[in-house]
Amino acid sequence: EQMLTVVAQGGAGFVAMHMRGTPGTMQDDPHYDDVTGEIRVDLDVLARGALAAGVPADGIMVDPGIGFGKTTGHNLQVIRELPRIVELGYPVLVGTSRKRFVGEITGASVENRLPGTAATVTAAVMAGAAMVRVHDVEFMAPVVRMAEALRCGRGDR
Repeated sequence: EQMLTVVAQGGAGFVAMHMRGTPGTMQDDPHYDDVTGEIRVDLDVLARGALAAGVPADGIMVDPGIGFGKTTGHNLQVIRELPRIVELGYPVLVGTSRKRFVGEITGASVENRLPGTAATVTAAVMAGAAMVRVHDVEFMAPVVRMAEALRCGRGDR
């Protein structure tokens, strides 16, 4: 709560990221009845708290926290159901770059997860993500441009 006051007073933006538990406990058997629905509720609460602290609505972004307190299955479901989070009305940030679940699906080591990351970035953009966090910007920029063109029809003739 104190951080939100500082953010509001400083005129900074705020990214509300979902995570269950702490960094030390978040992967200890995470359980959800409706992973995307529960994340949506939690992000809405965080965003409302930021608004109440004085952060303007256009200064708030939400992040479903891919990989933070979620299994591979949870992460895949959240990406598939990302439009439910987009419906909150805040820009959505998604970070899947080189994540463990990409390696679990593809069998790739951390340094070889570029193709799997590109697939998740494409899916996130197609689902309405406003921003993606990536390690390999030069490689991912055209992936994002292409996904945006497919989603928005840019470049149609």
